This record gives sequence, C-alpha cells and structure tokens, in this order.
Amino acid sequence: MSDSIIYSVLLLASLGTIAAIVLYIVSKKFYVYEDPLIGKVDDILPAANCGGCGSPGCKAFAEKLVTTDDISELFCPVGGNDVMKQVSEILGKEVAEKDPTVAVLLCQGGCDVRPKTTLYQGPRTCAISAMVYGGETDCQYGCLGDGDCVAVCDFDAMYMDENTGLPVIDTDKCTSCEACVKACPRDIIEMRPRNKRDLKIFVGCLNQDKAGIAKKACDVACIGCSKCEDICPKDAVVMIGNLAYIDPIACTLCRKCVEVCPTHSIIETNFPPKKVKKPEAEKVAVVNPNVESEKPKTDA
Repeated sequence: MSDSIIYSVLLLASLGTIAAIVLYIVSKKFYVYEDPLIGKVDDILPAANCGGCGSPGCKAFAEKLVTTDDISELFCPVGGNDVMKQVSEILGKEVAEKDPTVAVLLCQGGCDVRPKTTLYQGPRTCAISAMVYGGETDCQYGCLGDGDCVAVCDFDAMYMDENTGLPVIDTDKCTSCEACVKACPRDIIEMRPRNKRDLKIFVGCLNQDKAGIAKKACDVACIGCSKCEDICPKDAVVMIGNLAYIDPIACTLCRKCVEVCPTHSIIETNFPPKKVKKPEAEKVAVVNPNVESEKPKTDA
C-alpha cells in the first residue's frame, strides 16, 4: 500500500517537472520582447483610452510612439503639448506642438426656433433615429437630440439642455478626444481651435437647403445670403452651396460677419459685449451771464 502511494507521488512529481520544463522551453521560444521605453511612455500618458490619438488605447499609442521614427504627426489630445514634451524627452524625438482644440456644436436649432413636425416613438438614440427617419423636425441636417454624443463622453464635458433639446459642451472639461465627433451621425460636432480666452466664431448651421426651405424649418438657419462672405476682410468665410463656413485658421475674430447675418446663425462665444456708440451730443449754446448781449441798434 505504501509503495503504491510512493509511486503515485513520484509519478505526479515527474509529470509536474516535465510540464514545467515544457512550459519553460515554450516561454523562451515564443517570448516577445517589449522595449522598456513603451512602459515608460505608457506611464506618462493620461490612461484615457479614448481613441483620440487614432490608437485603440494608450498602450497601443505608446508602442506606436516608440516604434515610429518620425512622430511629428502623432499627438495625444488629452495630454496635450505637456505630455508630448515628456514623450519627446524620453524618446529623444521631435514632436510638433499643436494648438489646443475644443468641440463645438454646429447647430443651434433648439425647440424654440425649430418646431417639431413629427413624433418619433422608437428607440431613443441618434444612430437609430438617423437610420430609420429624418428627425422630428423639417430640418434634415440638425441635431437629433437623443444624446449619443453625451453618452460617449468620458470626461463629463457634455450634457443635454432640457429647454433646447441640444447638447451643451463644457469647453473647460473638453479634452479634444473627438469621441463625440465620431458618435454623431449628423456630423454636427466639429473640433475648432480653443483660441485665447476660448473666443470662437462659427456658423451654427449645416442646413444645405435653399433659403426659403431652410428658414421655414429653423428660424436661425443659414440662408446662404453671402453677406458674411462679402464683408469678411480676410476671406475667412466661404460659401459651400447654400451654406456659409468660417475657416477657423483664417478668421481674425473681427465679428463683422456676426453683425450682418440676418438670421443670427453665426455664433460668437466668450466675447465681451460690444460698446454701444453714443450719439453725438447736441451742440448747446453757452451763454455767459456776465456779458450783455448786443442789442440791434435802432434809428432814433
């Protein structure tokens, strides 16, 4: 009885030893070397795994940074220039400094200016709504209002306004990850330069219909009148069909286009109110009481 137990223990020990040797050989044969620089770069990345860099995660982006010779086109939008400078120091590679951007909503067609003409009773997601019907209003280009962009934002930088039915972007929290841009089936969210004090001017409309149809669907729709294009001193406004578009790079934020837009479809953010020019004061004759006014001489 005791011999059988000893044999069993020896057999199990032999099998365990053989298995360990096999696993050791396999691990050595199929060992994948990882550059230690990948771990160092990964440690300084923000671990957002948002995909804004074009990679499926921060670890994959770190590997791309290490294995790519020229990383001037690679950028982490969440970490920004500070993180990319640290990457440059670790890898000894030059990185390009980029102006920070924020998401903007190219639609201001809230419930008060874009009346509903139909009622949708299906699943409330923008992706499904865009596939099965054109929206609850006559505008086929504006926000669907189901909040897909808010749902994908991992930084609490967006919320739905109950009064307007539109998403609101908190630019202080926006990290430029572009998750909301990719989630919107109507492509009404765009990344634009943050600029100093977050000053921005852009057309808050994507309606490409002719003036009458667009205006009927939304009170603040762009009607393609070209007034903004005509007055722009820097040629920053271009007309694309029936729709105006402001180039954020060429725009000098002079606000002349805002003043001439008849439908108020051009949005300006964070600008101080313009000073109202006071009319010239009427000239008032000053009379000195100590000086007698000359009376006309009369013939005696």
